[in-house]
Amino acid sequence: MTNLPHPDPSTPETNRPLDAGMEGSGDGQELYPEHHRLDRRPRWAALAISGLAGAVTVTLLNEGARRALLHAPRMDVIGERALAGTLDAVGVKPPRGQALYGWTMAADIVSNALYYGLVGLGSREAALARGAGLGLAAGVGAVVLPEPMGLGRQPGARNPRTPLLTTAWYLAGGLAAAATYRRLTRAP
Repeated sequence: MTNLPHPDPSTPETNRPLDAGMEGSGDGQELYPEHHRLDRRPRWAALAISGLAGAVTVTLLNEGARRALLHAPRMDVIGERALAGTLDAVGVKPPRGQALYGWTMAADIVSNALYYGLVGLGSREAALARGAGLGLAAGVGAVVLPEPMGLGRQPGARNPRTPLLTTAWYLAGGLAAAATYRRLTRAP
């Protein structure tokens, strides 16, 4: 058994509680400097809340616009087709009508929240760039992928405004997730 040096109880570095920063080596040196820490909220909570902010933004834009604009993005229709096809493929009878719509909205919120939560993986300073990248990737994917995946086109997709708005909604979701993450992780 090695004899470890006992810290001098009169120094402020050794008298502070262990939860005040990361544990040190006992010699007053912290393993991780204070500026590397986020605030006191757990990181997973910031990721989850940020992802949810992005998902809710996309859903509100899509649902609000489809009620107000001609040729608005109809990602809800693509989502319903995807959910019904997936359930059918695993031998489960898919719901119909409002039930299918409700299940689709729930699945969209969960999957988009998980996706937009990725905005917090990396430095806080680059969160806006990551949010924009995630949003643009999701928007372009939502425009380009449904037809090759066998989900058909979204209603109104022939109008050039529809793909642009689809991409804009997902970009807004990425930026909302990034802004939320930056707000939640700013220094106290």
